[in-house]
Amino acid sequence: MQRPALLCFALLLGPVPLAAQQTTAPGAAALPHDSVQGAVRVVDPRSRTLEVTTGVGFALRVVRLAVPAGVPITDEAKDVPIPLGTLKPGDIVSVLFGGRPSRYVAYSIERVGRMETGPDATP
Repeated sequence: MQRPALLCFALLLGPVPLAAQQTTAPGAAALPHDSVQGAVRVVDPRSRTLEVTTGVGFALRVVRLAVPAGVPITDEAKDVPIPLGTLKPGDIVSVLFGGRPSRYVAYSIERVGRMETGPDATP
């Protein structure tokens, strides 16, 4: 008789610790949870979007990010803020971002260099 009562009690209280572990409410602002390092593929200052190509070996992916107006964009070499429009395809960037229900949103962008080879490079 004790065992079924104990089992029912455990099943009843089992979900309580899981509910206590949730730190954000649905719809709350997401915290940066991921980062990407790669080459700028497309910059659109009008729609405030940025596409970064990243990958290892032949496994490439393109990450499309929304860039809100208050996002800090810096240049590592000069250590000064820069506008989104100064980023060009081929710039190497490091981006912290988080996911929202409809898209990825950048939280900080740092330009760390420029690709030296590629279609626009001179031999």
